[in-house]
Amino acid sequence: MDFQELIKNRYSVRSYQDRPVEDEKLNQVLEAALLAPTAVNKQPFKLIVVNTLGKKEELKRIYHPDWFSEAPLVICACTIRSESWTRLDGRNYVDVDTTIAMDHIILAATDLGLGTCWIAAFDSEAAREVLELPDDVEPLLFTPLGYPADEPGIRTRKELGELVRYEKW
Repeated sequence: MDFQELIKNRYSVRSYQDRPVEDEKLNQVLEAALLAPTAVNKQPFKLIVVNTLGKKEELKRIYHPDWFSEAPLVICACTIRSESWTRLDGRNYVDVDTTIAMDHIILAATDLGLGTCWIAAFDSEAAREVLELPDDVEPLLFTPLGYPADEPGIRTRKELGELVRYEKW
């Protein structure tokens, strides 16, 4: 599918089939993250792929809705601030870089017929414990990964004129 069709087809999937994700598709999704642009190409993130089978209760500690662990896989994008680039004014780009990588994951998954859902409202302390993260690693985003068992709902978006300015504010 072309890019415009791809971004129009992407939606937040909140129901998943129990069908496993093929290794080839998982690798394509993960490789998309490696191709994401990052500041000074530092790639200051790590991805943790969790097979949900037998781990549903642990995953509910991180994010409680059932559909989160209904997908066969969950991916956590973690930041490593010490590995990222910092602008001269002190602005560190670790969150931006990791977010771009997650967006590549989500778009690649959509292109392969897989579903995802961007999740930032999770219990970070539970995530640290369940995923056994070292102190210098921070969980930033999660997404389930699997085949959708639902259909996209109605999505509302702002008008272009509400979001875009030309030349000046």
